[in-house]
Amino acid sequence: MLSKYRNRDISRLEGFSDAVFAFAATLLVVSLQVPSSFSELISQLYGFFGFAVTFGALVAIWTVHNAFFRRYAMTDGWTVFLNSALLFVVLFYVFPLKFLTDSGVGAIGLGDSVVRLESWDELRQIFILYSAGFGAVFLCVSLLYIHAWRSRQVLGLTPEAAWEAAMLARHYLLFVVVSLLSIAIAVAGIGIRFGLPGLAYILLGPLCFAQGAWSERFRPH
Repeated sequence: MLSKYRNRDISRLEGFSDAVFAFAATLLVVSLQVPSSFSELISQLYGFFGFAVTFGALVAIWTVHNAFFRRYAMTDGWTVFLNSALLFVVLFYVFPLKFLTDSGVGAIGLGDSVVRLESWDELRQIFILYSAGFGAVFLCVSLLYIHAWRSRQVLGLTPEAAWEAAMLARHYLLFVVVSLLSIAIAVAGIGIRFGLPGLAYILLGPLCFAQGAWSERFRPH
């Protein structure tokens, strides 16, 4: 389904973006404290479950970001603005995500997490922060693909490549819709104890599948 990526050198914009992603990953590492005893070392080893989840999410976002710039050689003002907004949100997004994963690791008994939630209302607010960051990240990605589709003539995109840009814009917009649903559930305080705001993300699977199947009907041949 995906078109071949462009074979070209990395632009300064991509290089700067990679540096920001590397810095975000560094923030995850420096947030870990050096243990002062063997028991603390063992306890902190459990924290690597949360670190792995957070790092995996960061890599996934980088992969989406990298795929866009491998497809389109865009460095115009609007692209720079949207990319900067995306990088800003990524840096903001790191700590709420790590907090949520660390608390989740402790809740399911995979170790003595240093993160402690004192009330269900705090968990509700964490869900809101997480979903706000998630939605903002993929809103920027969706807007980047919309911009690429609108610039299809300037970029010299083939009909199939233009179709792909529109399809991916809708694909990532669904991520935003689900994040807004999660925020609405959290704000309403529905099913917080059962993690319902988080379970809302299960909808991404069937929604993206349905969108992909619908888009395939209009794919140029």
